Amino acid sequence: MRKAYSIFPHSSSHRSNQTVYRATLLALTLPHPKKKAKGGDFFPCPNRVSWHFCLGFLTLKPPSLSLPSPPLHYQLQLLLNTTTFYHAKPSITMTETSTIVSNTANLVKFLNLDQRGSIQAEYIWIDGANGVRSKTKTLFKKPSSVEDLPEWNFDGSSTGQAPGEDSDIYLRPVAIFPDPFRQGDNILVLAECWNADGAPNKFNHRHECSKIMEAHKDQKPWFGLEQEYTLFDLYGNPYGWPKGGFPGPQGPYYCGVGTGKVYCRDIVEAHYKACLYAGVKISGINAEVGPCVGIEMGDHLWIARYLLHRVAEEFGVKISFHPKPISGDWNGSGLHTNVSTEAMRDEGGMKAIEEAIQKLSTRHAEHIAVYGDDNTLRLTGRHETGNIDAFSYGVADRGSSIRIPRSCAKEGKGYFEDRRPASNACPYQITGIMMETICGGI
Repeated sequence: MRKAYSIFPHSSSHRSNQTVYRATLLALTLPHPKKKAKGGDFFPCPNRVSWHFCLGFLTLKPPSLSLPSPPLHYQLQLLLNTTTFYHAKPSITMTETSTIVSNTANLVKFLNLDQRGSIQAEYIWIDGANGVRSKTKTLFKKPSSVEDLPEWNFDGSSTGQAPGEDSDIYLRPVAIFPDPFRQGDNILVLAECWNADGAPNKFNHRHECSKIMEAHKDQKPWFGLEQEYTLFDLYGNPYGWPKGGFPGPQGPYYCGVGTGKVYCRDIVEAHYKACLYAGVKISGINAEVGPCVGIEMGDHLWIARYLLHRVAEEFGVKISFHPKPISGDWNGSGLHTNVSTEAMRDEGGMKAIEEAIQKLSTRHAEHIAVYGDDNTLRLTGRHETGNIDAFSYGVADRGSSIRIPRSCAKEGKGYFEDRRPASNACPYQITGIMMETICGGI
């Protein structure tokens, strides 16, 4: 099952003089309720569903969420209190499951203990495989800004960021978010990785992105990234796929409501609430919200990814950002990037949009190089994608490299969507090269 969260600027015909931001809940391919088996018999296939939710002008678009119908001996136990999310737990075989799904109810009594003025700061960083890592530091005073937070370090040889003979990598805090898991004064700390010689680690893409955003801050860039992803069980099976079979065609599941059309809404709701608590600019499920500006886009997307992994731990689910985790005749997972500058959003902004697209056409290969791994499996010219070897654009064309929304073309201003980035791409690399191409290098 795949899922997506997103936020992107959207010029609304209902509000002629305003730019609004649309977030969509996207239900992806679900198996057909019945599939023909050998001998002419039919057997039921569990449905799979996918969601699309959004962050500020940071479009986070989770790939289709697909979960299998639970066996009859399973019951859904909803646990909701100050520190827990909805938690699915089998009524039997608990000894086997307890190692997979968090025992949140048991943990609650410890989470509510008095910390006696101490604060837990969860330092989060991006590792050498474009994943997230974290560890906790105890603070004895509540920080008022990132300047109050100490640098820390970790073993870079264990995260693919340094050799064993010179393994210390330093964490420099760059952003603070409230911690939705521990709550209280506890915090999440996003940090950049730096080498012992004072140079940014080679996987620290935020550093260069921050410099180019600062250089072009007068352009007032807004970004929206539609983060798609896929859910798997611990054995590598996509949630919601029938055993030994495949899901049926898309249709009644997009923005679906009701049993048989929607599964795993609890993970969506848990992640949504966690993002809101943390101050991540997630625009919601089919909601309209404001933008993320400059470097904030990458910061919020990485924290949203971290929160998604943490929420999935509660359910024993694995998150995959691979652009084509299962080969076949269905859509892959992308990180559609919605972009605008102040000139594009102003009256007559279509001229600035067209000029930006022309510049993008001259650097197609350079953009593809940083738009994610295994993107050749996704950008085939099918399944709402353009061909990876050719640049194209069009109005309302989801089979092109760049799409101009029809509403923007009608109003003559707004934004454009780059549909090329893969779901596993780094948002700092995407937004950095975007600004470099359309506004110039530094």
